[in-house]
Amino acid sequence: MGDNVVHLHKHTDPPTDNVTTLTVVPDPPAPKPVPLWVRSGRAVKRIATDERTTTAARAVARHSLYVAGGARIVARRTWDGRTAARYERYMRTAEAAGNMEAAAEWEERGQRYREARHRRRMDLLHSPLDAAKGAAVGAGMSIGVLVALGVVMAINTGKVGDVITPLSATVDFIALLIRIVQVVWGPLISIGPFLALLALWGVGRHQQAAPAWALPANVRSGEGEPITPSIVVKALRDLGVAPLKNAIKEMGDAGASMLGPIRIAGCGVEVDVTLPSGVSTVEVQKRRRKLAENLTRHEHEVFITIPQAARTVRLWIADSGALDEPIGPSPLVTDESLTADYTKGRAPWGQDLRGDAAGLSVYQRHLLITGLSNQGKTAALRALALWLALDRSVEFWMGDLKGAGDWNMFDGLATRLIQGPTDEHVIQVTEMAEDAVDEMNRRLQAPPGTVFPPLIVVVDEAQVAFMCPVKDEQKRPYGGSSSNSRYFMAARKIHNQGRAVNVLLWQGTQDPTDQNLPKLVREGAHTRASLALGTESQARMALGDKAVDGGAAPNLLRPGLDKGTLVVASDGIEIPKGQSSITVRTHYISTDDAQVIAERAKALRDGVTTLHAIERDDERDPLADILTVLGNAPRLLTQDVLKRLSALSEAAYGDWSFGDLKRVMEAHGEEPKKSHGRMSVHRDHILRALANRDTDGSASAAE
Repeated sequence: MGDNVVHLHKHTDPPTDNVTTLTVVPDPPAPKPVPLWVRSGRAVKRIATDERTTTAARAVARHSLYVAGGARIVARRTWDGRTAARYERYMRTAEAAGNMEAAAEWEERGQRYREARHRRRMDLLHSPLDAAKGAAVGAGMSIGVLVALGVVMAINTGKVGDVITPLSATVDFIALLIRIVQVVWGPLISIGPFLALLALWGVGRHQQAAPAWALPANVRSGEGEPITPSIVVKALRDLGVAPLKNAIKEMGDAGASMLGPIRIAGCGVEVDVTLPSGVSTVEVQKRRRKLAENLTRHEHEVFITIPQAARTVRLWIADSGALDEPIGPSPLVTDESLTADYTKGRAPWGQDLRGDAAGLSVYQRHLLITGLSNQGKTAALRALALWLALDRSVEFWMGDLKGAGDWNMFDGLATRLIQGPTDEHVIQVTEMAEDAVDEMNRRLQAPPGTVFPPLIVVVDEAQVAFMCPVKDEQKRPYGGSSSNSRYFMAARKIHNQGRAVNVLLWQGTQDPTDQNLPKLVREGAHTRASLALGTESQARMALGDKAVDGGAAPNLLRPGLDKGTLVVASDGIEIPKGQSSITVRTHYISTDDAQVIAERAKALRDGVTTLHAIERDDERDPLADILTVLGNAPRLLTQDVLKRLSALSEAAYGDWSFGDLKRVMEAHGEEPKKSHGRMSVHRDHILRALANRDTDGSASAAE
């Protein structure tokens, strides 16, 4: 027997090596068909929610509701005309406003109307008989006149039949009128209702007598919506002041009697609102945002001020989006012939909200401009200085404690120009302010009646000076607000007496606090202006309590969006009667345009050499200082040279006389000469003296 084994059962398991497993995935079940009613519903929903469908449906509803609204308005007008409802409503309005005299007057008018109506109704009892008698008499007289006319015609023609000719013609004319009426009456009856509906539709459309949801999109959003008395009254009613809401409800449709005339005011409208008894103006002021939204405006497009009239607020409401449009260029840029007058002129600073030119007088007025950083403070301050530079009598001393080059164009125009943010620059600016105090004291001691040219001391970024921690050799701080703080005391002294002798301080500062803008300094400014600020407390620091209580709100300006928009409190600008401030949108003058204006100002002057630092008195070079004050002028009168030297350094040159000037020049081989009969100092003589001195010094050094 062999060893072969025969398996009687076949193995059903596949071999384990090199086996490829196939996975059979069954086909997904076929989706169930969507029922017809579901597909139909989706189609209906898609069609119903389509924008074109909703627009068409809204249009149909709107015009249909115009007819219903017009009918309601006409019915109300008819009812008012036939009854005493109007007088009753006006009487309730006066009572709600607390005006009892007006209420009594309307009550008396209503009583007179009722008496007149009663007489008319009594007259109707006798009118049928009177009408019948009148008709009979009239018919008889008419027939008599026609017969008489026929008799005249018969006599004239000799025909008896002509007696009834006029009467026959009249009968024929009446018959013609009857036939015309018979022809027209049918169509008139047919189209009459349509004409009536059209008239009602016109009334409803004019009054927008449809729900808000049915109105066009631009009207629903408030875009372009005109300000009407009803809109203002509704906005006040929904303001959330219960006494005001109740009073307006009592007034009915006559709530508009609270309003004065709505006047066009620049890019918006202005209206005075006399509030009912029991409602204070503060309650309305505090709800400025809600009032603006009720008027379909943004908050910055509604301004609330307090006029002189008691219990009255003045609303200025801008056209939608108008305040986001820039104003035109400055006249300083467009008019090259424009000049300035420090005493009588007004700087063309910008436009008020009404679109009128806003001019600022700077005559004997200290100035303070503040606001958040990067809102246009320097540009607004620089625009005033550029205008005043076109008056050649004005002298500028300038300190820019930012040092970014915003005032570079005044190099060669200002007598002093210090630019930089360091403590050393603060020291220089402080000494400049103290020199201005010395100049002020010198002028105050001059003989009575002496007229002094204006000296404008400009300090931009003044908060850097107030916050400077450095102290001098006597331990006196340059910054701070103590009685020994040097910059603070210099500013206070100029504020106290400077305006009397035309020494003025203009300051620009940002983000005011009690630390970087002390109270005594900010209250010493005659003109106070503020750009956008963060809080109401800062607004009070910038403008004062009176201006803020009167409606000034620079804290509600939009940082970044309202650049160059200032709220100004000053008697140097025309402010509407009864208001304590005005909002001005200033013209922006770019740095390039400012440079061009500065060049025009330089052309008006004899030449100014600008000092960029203040030298100590023990380091002064008299001959070099004489050349400095001469500037680019070929010659100057000796008395003008002495004045400029004194302004350059009161301590070094304040007591100089003509003899001192002559002594210094003679020491270098030169002396003043006569020009046109007056003693003058020539620039080329000083240059020659300096050249000779330098040559002699070099020779001595060589030996």
